[in-house]
Amino acid sequence: MKNNYLTQIQKSMHHISKNNNAVFIGQTVSYPGSLIFSSLTKVSKNKRIELPLFEETQMGMAIGLSLSGFIPVCCYPRFDFFILALNQAVNHLDKINKVSSSQHSPFVITRVLVGSKKPIYAGLQHSQNHTSALRLMLKFTEIVELKNPKIIYKEYQKALVQRKSKIFIEYSQNY
Repeated sequence: MKNNYLTQIQKSMHHISKNNNAVFIGQTVSYPGSLIFSSLTKVSKNKRIELPLFEETQMGMAIGLSLSGFIPVCCYPRFDFFILALNQAVNHLDKINKVSSSQHSPFVITRVLVGSKKPIYAGLQHSQNHTSALRLMLKFTEIVELKNPKIIYKEYQKALVQRKSKIFIEYSQNY
């Protein structure tokens, strides 16, 4: 199951990367350091933008890229630090379409990884799952939990077709 999970993520990222406007942003998208890097092995390096640790700015950049015609895949290696981007995700990405009377419809694919507890416990600040809380905060952005490898490719493909912002929750333990 573990290898199949990673294979499906890699296949999905490769499929998205075929779009000329796709760009992958975040920490460890260009350099090793987390599972995000291994998930992008089939994505051209010229489609990746390595960023420092500034999660809120990263989400703001993704929204701006989207409004400029790009398809950003915004990668957060740990859910625990994605919470630093909640201002942008909850107050902007989730609601821009409504507050702009449908003049702006950002399309951002956000990837968030829940850190593993097995075989090595990543620690309290690196393994929490905040999906339930996130569901309470978001009104218009779909959250897709990727627990089963059989749905991964289909769900990412569906996001490309629908052109609606979605947050994908991936599970490091399944890699």
